[in-house]
Amino acid sequence: MSIPQSAAEVIREHVSLEVEGIDRMYLNVYVPALQREGGVASFFRFHRGYRFASSALMDPISKAFIAEMEQFAKQGNIPVVRFGKGQRKDDVAAEYRKKFQGEEGVLFIGKAQEKTPVFRTERRRNEKTGATYPWLVRSTAMVNHFYVYCIDRDFGPFFLKFCTYFPYTAKLCLNGHEYAKRQLDHRGIGYEALDNGILSCEDPRRVQAICDGLSAEKIDALLRKWFRKLPHPFTAKDRQAGYRYRISILQAEFSLTQVLDRPVTGRVFFEEVIRENLDIGRPSQVQLIFNRRVSRRTPGRFRTRVITEGVVPSLHVDYKSSRIKQYHKEGRALRTETTINNTRDFGVGKLLPNLPALRQIGFQANRRLLDVQTVSHDCAIGEDAFEKVVRPIHVDGQRASALRFGDAQAQALFAVLVLFSLQLRGFTNREMRALLAQLLGLDPAQYPIGRMTYDLRRLRLHGLIERIPHSHRYQTTADGLKIALFFSRTYARLLRPKLAEVLGHSPPSDSSLRGRRPLPFRRSKRCSGRIPAEPYPPSEFLQCKASHSGPKAINPRGSGTEYPSSKEPFSFLTVRSS
Repeated sequence: MSIPQSAAEVIREHVSLEVEGIDRMYLNVYVPALQREGGVASFFRFHRGYRFASSALMDPISKAFIAEMEQFAKQGNIPVVRFGKGQRKDDVAAEYRKKFQGEEGVLFIGKAQEKTPVFRTERRRNEKTGATYPWLVRSTAMVNHFYVYCIDRDFGPFFLKFCTYFPYTAKLCLNGHEYAKRQLDHRGIGYEALDNGILSCEDPRRVQAICDGLSAEKIDALLRKWFRKLPHPFTAKDRQAGYRYRISILQAEFSLTQVLDRPVTGRVFFEEVIRENLDIGRPSQVQLIFNRRVSRRTPGRFRTRVITEGVVPSLHVDYKSSRIKQYHKEGRALRTETTINNTRDFGVGKLLPNLPALRQIGFQANRRLLDVQTVSHDCAIGEDAFEKVVRPIHVDGQRASALRFGDAQAQALFAVLVLFSLQLRGFTNREMRALLAQLLGLDPAQYPIGRMTYDLRRLRLHGLIERIPHSHRYQTTADGLKIALFFSRTYARLLRPKLAEVLGHSPPSDSSLRGRRPLPFRRSKRCSGRIPAEPYPPSEFLQCKASHSGPKAINPRGSGTEYPSSKEPFSFLTVRSS
C-alpha cells in the first residue's frame, strides 16, 4: 500500500468509515417565566398568593428541594460526592461508570459550590410616604449545585446539574456518540468503539442513520423521563400553572469522523494541511500537543515539529464565539468538529427546536473546511479560466473589470476569499472590508464602502462568489475557491521567491527605479508602506509591502496620520529579495 501524497488523496482513497453526527451538547434547562424580576414577583404574588415578593420566600423552597435530594440519595444508596477545588468531574464519573452493572440508573450525586445568577431583595424607600418596601433585583451568588450523573438505557452516560437556589436553573449534558453506541447495542450490530466515536461497524449505513435520528424531540423526552425519576424543585400545582422547564442550547458540537486505514495516513494529512495553510488559509491556531510535560528544568533542546511520534496535531478556526477543530483522534481517525457556543452567531434562535438548522450549519462548516483543504492541494486551473479572470468580462449587459495577476488589490481579494473563517457562514460587505483593509495596511473605518461594493460586484460577475439567497451575505463558489487558491499560491510560492533569486543585485544608484515608483505602486494608492531599499522585481509583479516590521503603517493618503498595522502579517504581499 503506497503512502498518500496529499490531503486530497487521503480523503479520497484512504477513509474506511465516515460518520457524521452530534457530539457533545450542553443545554440550558430553565423556566422561561422566572427569568425576569417581574415574572418572579408574579410567581409569588399571584400564583402562590403572598402579599409581597421577597427572597425570603425562596428559602423554604430551596431547603425542601435539598432535603428531598438528600433523601433520594439515601433511599437509593446513591453515593454523594463533594467535588474538591480543581478536581475533574469527568474523571470521577469515569470511575463510577466502571463499577456500574445495571442498564440504567443514577451513578452518584456530586456537590459543588459555583457562581450563578440569582434574585435578591433590596430594601427601597417610597419618596412620598417614606415607607420601606422589598424590591427584587438580579444578582450573583456562590451556591451549591447538585450534579446528578446517570446512565440512560437509550442515551448512555449523561448528567443533570441543578442549582439549589431560585429559580433552580439546570444544565443537561449528553453525548451523541454514546447515544449511537447504545442504539447499536440494542440492535445487535457489531462495532468497534473509539474513545468518543465509532472506529468500525458491520453496517456503516445503519450507524449513520442512527446518528441522523438523534432529534430535538428525543432529547426533550430524555429530560422529561428523568424529571419524573428525580426530585423536582417545583410542585405539580406549579407545573400545571405553566411553570415548566424548557431547553435551550448553550453549546453544541457537530462532528465528522473519518476513520483512516493506518496511522501514517493521518500524519500525512496534517503535515500537508499545516504546511499548505499557514500562510494562505490563516488558521487561527495550529497546535501541537506533546505527550510529555516540558518545563524549564527539562534538559535538552526543544523545537516545534509538524509531524513526529508522540505528537497530536490539531488545527483551530475561529468564527466569532464558535470554532472548528480538526485533529487526529487516537492516531486512527480524522475528526473535524464545529462547536457552536452562541447560536446567534448564525442568526438562529437558542431553543432546542432549532437543532435541525444548527445541524445543517455545523455539518456544512465541517465539509467546507475539508473542501478548502483538499482543493488547496489541487488548485490548478486551465488557460481559459485564467484568461477569463485577468481580462474584463461582460455578463448580461454588465461589465466587470479584470482581476489582474500581480495587482495588489486583486491579490488581496484572492487572499481574503480563502480565509478559513469565511467558509463557515460566508461574509458581508463589512466583514470583507475589514479583512481587506488589514491586508492593504489601511484603517478599516476609512476604507470606502463603495470601493468594497465595486470589488464584490467584480468577484460576483467573474463567478468567484455568489450571493446567499434572501440575505446580504456572499459565499465563495467552488470555482472561485480554486481560482483564488491558484492565484495566491502561485504568487506567494513560485513567483515571489524565484524573482528574489533571479534579481539578486540592487539596481545602480542612478537607475530610474530609484527615482520613480513602479507602475503597480502608482496604480494602487491604497497600498501602504515605505518604498523599500531592497531591489525590486519587474514592475509588472511588484507588490506593496503590507506586512510591517514596525508597530504602525504609514497612511497612503500622505496626511501624516498613522494607523495600527495588522497583528498577523500577510506574507503574500511582502517584497523579499536575497
